[in-house]
Amino acid sequence: MICCTLLSYSATAQYISSISYPDTTKAIITDESDPSVKAANSITSAELKEILTVLASDDMEGRETGFPGNDRAADFINEYYNILGTKKIGENGTHFQNVAFSWSSWNETKLIINNEAYRHLWDYLAFPTRNEAMAPMMEGEVVFVGYGINDKNYNDYRKAKVKNKVVMMYEGLPETSVDIDKSWTVEKKLATAKEKGAKLVLIIADDIKGLLGKNRRALLGPSLQLGKSKSEITGANHIYISPKVAQDIWGDAQGKVIKARDNGRASGKPKAVKVKTRFSLSNNKKVKTIDGRNVLGYIEGSDKKEEVLVISAHYDHIGKKGDDVYNGADDNASGTSAVMEIAEAFQIAKNEGNGPRRSILFLHVTGEEKGLLGSAYYAENPVFPLKSTIADVNIDMIGRTDKTYKDNPNYIYVIGSDRLSKDLHKINEQMNDTYSQLTLDYTYNSETDPNRYYYRSDHYNFAEKGIPAIFYFSGVHEDYHMSTDTADKIQFDKMEAVARMIFHTSWELANREQRIKVRLNQP
Repeated sequence: MICCTLLSYSATAQYISSISYPDTTKAIITDESDPSVKAANSITSAELKEILTVLASDDMEGRETGFPGNDRAADFINEYYNILGTKKIGENGTHFQNVAFSWSSWNETKLIINNEAYRHLWDYLAFPTRNEAMAPMMEGEVVFVGYGINDKNYNDYRKAKVKNKVVMMYEGLPETSVDIDKSWTVEKKLATAKEKGAKLVLIIADDIKGLLGKNRRALLGPSLQLGKSKSEITGANHIYISPKVAQDIWGDAQGKVIKARDNGRASGKPKAVKVKTRFSLSNNKKVKTIDGRNVLGYIEGSDKKEEVLVISAHYDHIGKKGDDVYNGADDNASGTSAVMEIAEAFQIAKNEGNGPRRSILFLHVTGEEKGLLGSAYYAENPVFPLKSTIADVNIDMIGRTDKTYKDNPNYIYVIGSDRLSKDLHKINEQMNDTYSQLTLDYTYNSETDPNRYYYRSDHYNFAEKGIPAIFYFSGVHEDYHMSTDTADKIQFDKMEAVARMIFHTSWELANREQRIKVRLNQP
């Protein structure tokens, strides 16, 4: 029973965003005659520390997908399951699911306007995964097409000839009284420009620095996409330019361009403007295929073995920058270690005749830091049918405390538990109340959470497929994605308490009589 739940729903929120404080007047079950208690007690801070210290060591070089340290981490996890004796269900009788990635980066990118060179990542941005390589191109004319919209009520391309031309447009939608379809995203604009034959699109970004900040991984280092190296670019080649660069291109025609822009907004009948300039761009791109691996530990169930519970964590991190190793002790050696210890607890129970009724897949995914790629691959290429997958229990960063709970480590943020299944939410609350009594904070489960954590870890690729998912997370801290996220800062007693709580929820999901119900029509 939860004695004190703060109901803090906003007017628009549909899902729980409260804090559940445990009823500490009620004794928790600690008697090892309960087989789940006995198994959970095998999850210890000492063993968690032993595993995590290896995963977060300098030898793993930050575990970046596509680099040797990531392979070493996968091999370490694989060997753990070999020793544990879990069934090998991966490719060629292994614990591995191979994942191919295409790796893209710029060898060189150059922008020159009127004989002046501009700086990539400062004056303009070019995404390697969103553009084809471009040989040096010289142009004497750029066509300004307002906002790049080709709508029945607002057509920036009216009378414009843009085939084999460089076109320039603003991002977003114009402020006008004309009714414009709100579906005009950047992607739709680029697809339209390509259909009309434009060879390059210049997108005027109000905040280049902010755009860089939101896309640092894609712009500052090699970018990964699922699949072997091949072009899947559907829109026109494009770069983002600062307003200053746009003005330099316009030159003496700036007044004419601004007038056309403003008149188009006011009248709803925009007009393209040709601008004479000396414009040069070249993008020299490097693309190759790299191999990654998800690691699969598997314990087969008994009478309900056709149904599968997935317990997941990503084991990759962000690698090295120069000589600095970004060890990722909390992110996410902590979650990885917890999954491995939970697997051992279930295996111990099975060895003693208390194996789970449902099968359990312990899924360690790569490529999370590159865009949830490893879990996306599994969701598209599942080892077990998704219709047989009852839920995903996802663990990502459970080894530290944030500022809110600096004086109370016995808490965990819970995200997604009630999004697709009321049963999942209730079971987690009940198991915590019975065995653990941690504070369960649902703040980040709110639909209005500005961090949008629900969409930012591997559980989301299961939820998107209609599979109930619950995500455990202890919050960010000053060492998040820094070289200072090291093993010496991990709170292993906290990890033990959280991992045991997650184990009890997983035990109930794997052993209850009825499969949890899915609620696809949200409240």
